[in-house]
Amino acid sequence: MSVGRIRSRHSLGALERRREIYGWIFAMPWILGLLIFYVYPLISSIVFSFADFNGFNVKGWVGLGNYNKLVSDDMFWTSVRNTLVYTIMAVPFNLLMGVGLALLLNMRSRVQPFYRIAAFIPTLVPAVAIAIIWQWILNSQYGIINEYLWRYFRIMGPAWFNSAAWAKPAMVVIVQWTIGGTVLTYLASLQDVPNVYYEAATIDGASYIKKTLHITFPLITPVIFFNIIMSMIAAVQQFVLPFTITNGEGKPANSMLFYAMLLYRNAFSYLQMGMANAMAWMMFILIMVFTLIVYMTSSRWVYYMGE
Repeated sequence: MSVGRIRSRHSLGALERRREIYGWIFAMPWILGLLIFYVYPLISSIVFSFADFNGFNVKGWVGLGNYNKLVSDDMFWTSVRNTLVYTIMAVPFNLLMGVGLALLLNMRSRVQPFYRIAAFIPTLVPAVAIAIIWQWILNSQYGIINEYLWRYFRIMGPAWFNSAAWAKPAMVVIVQWTIGGTVLTYLASLQDVPNVYYEAATIDGASYIKKTLHITFPLITPVIFFNIIMSMIAAVQQFVLPFTITNGEGKPANSMLFYAMLLYRNAFSYLQMGMANAMAWMMFILIMVFTLIVYMTSSRWVYYMGE
C-alpha cells in the first residue's frame, strides 16, 4: 500500500470524526432541551410520587402512602367516575360527529370550501373563550338555547350546568364545536379511498348507504382507530372547559369535578405535589390501559388497503 493511500485514508477518517463532532455540537441544544425539560421532569415526577413533597422541598419519603391516600379518598373516586362517564359519552359522539361531518363536507358543491373553513375555524378559538361563550349560550335562565326551545316549542330547557344530570352532556356538546381538526383527518382519509371501488359498486347496483357501509367505513378505519385513541386521551385529560365553567369548583354536587381538576387542586391549592405526581402517573396508567384495549381489538375491525 502506498504512502499516499495511507494519508488519504487518514484524512478521510479525520474528516468523518470532525463531521461527527460537528453533528453532536449542532444537536446538543435539542439534546439538552430534551434532558432538561422532558427526561428530568419525568424521572423527578416518579420520585416525588413516593414523597411528601410540597413543591419546594421533600418533607419525607412515604413510599406508597400517596397512592394509598388517593384510593381511600372519596373525592378521588368521584373524579374518576366523572371522567370515565364523560369519556364513555364523548368518544362515541365525537366519532359519529366527525365521520358524519366529513361525509357531508366530502360532497361536491360550490360552497364546499366555505363549509370546510367554517368547520375548522372554531378550533382556533382559545378553550377559555369557548367555555365562556357556551356558558352564556347554555345558561338556564337567559341562554339562547333555552330561549329558543321555549319560544318556538314551548319546552322548558334543562338547567345544563346547574344540573348534575345535564352538566356532562353539555360538556360533550361544547367539545363538538372544536372537532374541526378531527374532521379534516377524516376528510383526508375519505379522499384517499380509490374511486374504482365506488365505480365497481355502482355497476353492481349498490346504493349510497351500502357503499358507505361496505367501502367507505372499512377503508377509513385506520384513521378512526387513531382518532378514537386521541379522543380518549383528550377526554381523560379534560381540564380547561370544566375548570373555567365551574371556576374550579366542580359544581354542581361535584358532578363536574374531573380527574385533571382534582390533580390541579392537589398540586396548586393544597400544595400536595407528591400526591399530584401520583395522580399523574395513575392517569398515565389509565390511558395506557385504554389504549392497549383498543389496540388489542383493532385487528378485528381495522382494515388497511395494503393488506
